[in-house]
Amino acid sequence: MAWTIEAAKDAPCISRIVVSTEDEEIASISRAWGAEVPFLRPAELASDDAAGIEPVLHALSILPPFDWILLLQPTSPLRTVQDIEAIMNLAEAKNASSVVSVCEASSHPYWTYQLDTEEHLSSFAPIPRVPRRQGLPPAYALNGALYLARCDWLLQNRSFTAPETFGYVMPIERSVDIDSPLDWKWAEFLMKEQGHG
Repeated sequence: MAWTIEAAKDAPCISRIVVSTEDEEIASISRAWGAEVPFLRPAELASDDAAGIEPVLHALSILPPFDWILLLQPTSPLRTVQDIEAIMNLAEAKNASSVVSVCEASSHPYWTYQLDTEEHLSSFAPIPRVPRRQGLPPAYALNGALYLARCDWLLQNRSFTAPETFGYVMPIERSVDIDSPLDWKWAEFLMKEQGHG
C-alpha cells in the first residue's frame, strides 16, 4: 500500500488518492500514508467471486464526478512516478479513452496449449509452427500496474480494455504482479536490485 500511495502522491497528474477496501486495517494504513478512505467497500465486492472492475465502478458511483480514473493495484508495487506520468501522457497524445500497462509476455500465446479431458494438447493459437522464439511476433500481457480510463467511457464499457484501448509498455523488472509467495520474493529481490531496501 505504501509504495503505491507514495508513487501516486509524487505524480503531479494525480489530483486525489482514494483507496477502496473493506478492511479497517488496510484503511488505517492507507490513511497513515496519506490516502483518503471515504467509504468501506461492501463485503460482496471483496470476495474472490467479485469481478475486478466492480470495486472501481462502486467507487465511481460514490465519489463526485471526475474526468479520469487511474487504478493502481497495490499488488504491482514496482511501478514508478514516471510510469504514472507516461501513461497519462500517452493517453493525451493518442486522445485515448483508455490505456493499460503491459509487458512482454513471458509465455508466447503461439506456444501455449490446453489439455482436453483425455489430456491431449491443443494449441490456443492455431497457427503454423514457428521453429524459433526469435521468429515470433511480439506478444504482450497485462501486468496489473496501471489501468487508466475516462470515467464516462469506463461507466459505459464496464472494462478498462476494449478494441480502442492503448497499451503502455513497461519493462519486466517493474511488472511484478504479486499473487503468490514466490511473486513476493521476486518483488523483494527486484526492489533490492533497484536500490529500494
